[in-house]
This record gives sequence, C-alpha cells and structure tokens, in this order.
Amino acid sequence: MKRANLLVLAGAVGMLGWGTVLPYQYAYAASSRGWGTLIAAGASSLFSIGALVAAPLGGRLADRLSPVRVAVVAKLVAAVASAALILAGTPVTFLLAMLVFGAGITAAQPAQSVLVLQWVGSRDRRKVFAWQFTASSVGMAIGALLAAQVVDLSSPDGLWPAFAMASAGFLISATLIGVAGLGWRPGSGTHSAVDDLSVEPVEPVGPVGPAEPVRASTWSTIVRLSRIPGLRWVAVVTVLITLGFYAQFESGLPAYALLVLEVPARTIGTAAAVNCLVIVALQMVVVKLTARRDAAALLVVVGSIWVLCWGILAISAGMPEIAATLFVTTYGIFAVGETLFAPVLNPLTASLAPAGMVGTTLGLVAALQTGVSAVGPLLAGVALGAGHGTTFVVAHLVVSGLAVAAALRLRTVLRRRTSANASRSGRLALDGLSVR
Repeated sequence: MKRANLLVLAGAVGMLGWGTVLPYQYAYAASSRGWGTLIAAGASSLFSIGALVAAPLGGRLADRLSPVRVAVVAKLVAAVASAALILAGTPVTFLLAMLVFGAGITAAQPAQSVLVLQWVGSRDRRKVFAWQFTASSVGMAIGALLAAQVVDLSSPDGLWPAFAMASAGFLISATLIGVAGLGWRPGSGTHSAVDDLSVEPVEPVGPVGPAEPVRASTWSTIVRLSRIPGLRWVAVVTVLITLGFYAQFESGLPAYALLVLEVPARTIGTAAAVNCLVIVALQMVVVKLTARRDAAALLVVVGSIWVLCWGILAISAGMPEIAATLFVTTYGIFAVGETLFAPVLNPLTASLAPAGMVGTTLGLVAALQTGVSAVGPLLAGVALGAGHGTTFVVAHLVVSGLAVAAALRLRTVLRRRTSANASRSGRLALDGLSVR
C-alpha cells in the first residue's frame, strides 16, 4: 500500500497544479491578453481535444510499456506545456501549449489507474480509487486558492505564477510516481484486475500490464471491446452520467444559476466549496458502507441522485427567495453521487476488459468522459444563451433517467454473465470428478 499512497499523493499534487490554472485561463486569454472570447473558447476546446486523443493513447501505452514510465513521461509533458504557457506571447503558441497541456494531463490517468490495479488487491481497490478522487478534489481546491492569492488578471503577465505553480506541481507528481515505482517491474507483485467476486471477468484476466501487448488499430480495438456486452453498457452509463452532471459542473450549472436563478456570483463559489467538503467528509464512509455492494446497483443510485438534483433545480426556478439555498444544496447532493461513482467505475471497467487490454479499455472510457465533457458546455451555451432554461433542466432530467435505465440494464447483463460463469465452473468441476 506504500506505493499506492505515493500514487494518491502524486495525483493530488498534479491536480493542485491544474487547479491553479483552470479557474483563470479563460479570463486570462480573453481579457488579460486581449485575445478575445474566440481564442479563450478555442483554448478550452483544444485542451479537451488534446485530452480526448491522449486518453486512449496513454492507456494503450500502459498496456505495452511500463505504466510507471508512461505516467511519469505524461506528467513531464504537462509540466513543460504549463511552463510554455508563461512564454506564449501569441494566440497560436498559447493554443498549441493548451493542446499539449491537455494531452499531458490526461495521458497519465489511465496509466495511474493501471498502477492501482497492479499495486492494490481487489479488496482495497475501491478505497484507493476513492482516495484518489478525494485527494484530486482537495488538490484542485488548494491550487485554486493558492493561485487566487498571486494571480493578477488585470496584467498581461498576471497568470505566470499560476503557470509556474502548475509546472512545479506536475514535476513533483512525476517524481513521486517515479519513486513509487522504484524496484518494481510489470508482472512483479501484480494483482488480478477483478473488482470483486460478484463481477467475473469476461475473458480470463491475467496480470494487468504489458505481458501481452495488443497490436491493433484504434478502430479495431473499439470494435473488439464493443462486442463485450458489459463494456457496451458501461460505456453507455458512463456517457449518460457524465453528461448528466460532470459536463455541466464548470460552466452549464453556474450559467443556469446566474441567468435563470439569478443568484449572486459568490453563491457559485459557495456551492463548489460545499461540493468539495461533502466529498472529503463522506468519501471513506460511503466506500466502507458500499464495499461489498454490486457495482451496477451503485450506478443506479448515482443516476437516481442526478434525477433528484435536477428536479430540485427545476423547482428552484419558481422559488427565487430560496433559489440560492437550493442551488448550493444540489451541489452537496451531487457530491454524494460522486462518492459512489468515482470508486466504482475504474475497477468495474478493468474487471470487464480483455486480457492485456486493461489500460487500453480504461483509456477509451476516459476518452468518452472527456469527449462528453467537452460537448456539454456547448449544449448548455446554446440552450441557456437562447433563454431556454426549462429545456436545459428537462433535458438533463431525461438524460439522468436514461442513466438509471442503462445502469439497470448493465446490472442484468452482469448477473447473467455471473450465472453463466458459475454454471461453466460447475460443469468443469463435475468433468474433473468424472475423469477421476
């Protein structure tokens, strides 16, 4: 667990670096540098494009090479890109640096997930993934608070301290992962990728890592994975749950609060703080209470929580006197769903991945999340910009309801597969007895 603890710390420090930049880069590009909203929006889009391309690539490399090396190199790329943002004096160089920045941050994530699967036994995986999520949330919050003390958006050079802190954070993160990997080689002390006894692998799952590198095109890989029913439904649930909340966390929900609920801007900051505090307070308690619960059933609960939250947001539009309180409350309730979702997704995905393709599968699922997160703000901008606040909320109520239905379907598929595997194991046992 010492390696896993260093990995969790590395994730927190890395996200601290990202937290110093995330809240301010749009205003910096649009106003501080005077490049306008088009360049600022383009920077965000290119960051997401870089992340979308890098996630499956990072996962694939983690299957073929040492995931420690992949994670360290990706962190170093992010460190160089964030340092380059200090020197970016033109819109073109700024956009290119943001593209590489997004790629570096995201390419490391599948490799880090593979390392958790290799370094941690099945009983503790949900707990470690939960710690990763909590530590990352805290790291981002601390990064944003630190940057707030030194950033000066009235100056063209006012964001360089944040870029410098981001670069230092990723350098430290890379060092911590490198230290954690000292003396370890893929295949040594490797655990099975199975999440728990209720989720059997679709194919025989050996050690996670590069023992059997997969040499196929991205498209053929996607086709192969899509033939596994459990993974198909995991992908559907992931897209719907991401679209139902995560894709709107940074822009859609704040815009709804300001344009429709007409709450003060400080309410959004309060809501984000409450979200983080609830995650920190409840994450380990939730993991302990749900340690042996069926993963698909927990995803049903997550979708149901999303439905509840969007229902409250719909009601709050007609209750202006308590709209701010209801908005902050929904962020706290959303956080409860996050404490269920974060520890479950990666172990469940890994347990369904074909042998030798765990990193690739995790990378593709991460790419789905990134892609949906990039599209979400665009959809919110169209709906809210045109004054269709009701449409915005109703659409997300529908999406959340579909997430519940998809999670129920996933649970059915997994139960059928578990029953089939149990029957097959029973037949093999009887065959063994008859041979004797």
